[in-house]
Amino acid sequence: MEIIELNASRREKTGKGAGRSLRRSGMIPAILYGRNRAPEILSIKTKDFEDAIRNKQIGRLMFHLNIEDAAIDAKRVMIKELQRHPVSYHFIHIDFYEVAMDRKITVRVPVVTKGDCIGVEFGGTLQVIRRELEVWCYPMQIPEQVEIDVTNLNIGDVVHVQDIQPEGDIEIPADVNFTVLTVVGAKPTEEELEEEAEEEEEGGEVEVSEE
Repeated sequence: MEIIELNASRREKTGKGAGRSLRRSGMIPAILYGRNRAPEILSIKTKDFEDAIRNKQIGRLMFHLNIEDAAIDAKRVMIKELQRHPVSYHFIHIDFYEVAMDRKITVRVPVVTKGDCIGVEFGGTLQVIRRELEVWCYPMQIPEQVEIDVTNLNIGDVVHVQDIQPEGDIEIPADVNFTVLTVVGAKPTEEELEEEAEEEEEGGEVEVSEE
């Protein structure tokens, strides 16, 4: 797993006014949480952060966070929450949390399919119900994706979360055995529905003869 270098500075002022001032100067307000210690109030250069996350899945990124004037080595952190402006989509605030490499964490991982589905060849449609799944694993074992082989799935077949068996020391926690993907039959067209209705009408006529 790639670990990205990212620099941070400590800040003293908090609040909306201080945050707006930081953002106008090209910085993003941030905070770092860790186990059994007080949060650290930080700021990150907007350009540095944009370069770090470009073309990457934010929820699975790990950073070496180098804090200016820090007395200890860089911290390994992940993003807990990333706030964006609803209109401009500019970054408003970042919540980081420090990762213990010997403790499992929960992250969201995309679901991808492989293979040519038999049910699709017979006219069905493959529907992916869950595009992401939560996995529980050690930080350095976070998978790029959860891969599901759909080659032998026919129309009507369903893959539930408990059907998926990740490799290694990775778990998919789920209280309910929910549906991840399914293969459904193709919906009939209007012409097919009309033809079927006509056939039913014709089939419903009974000729009665009197002797």
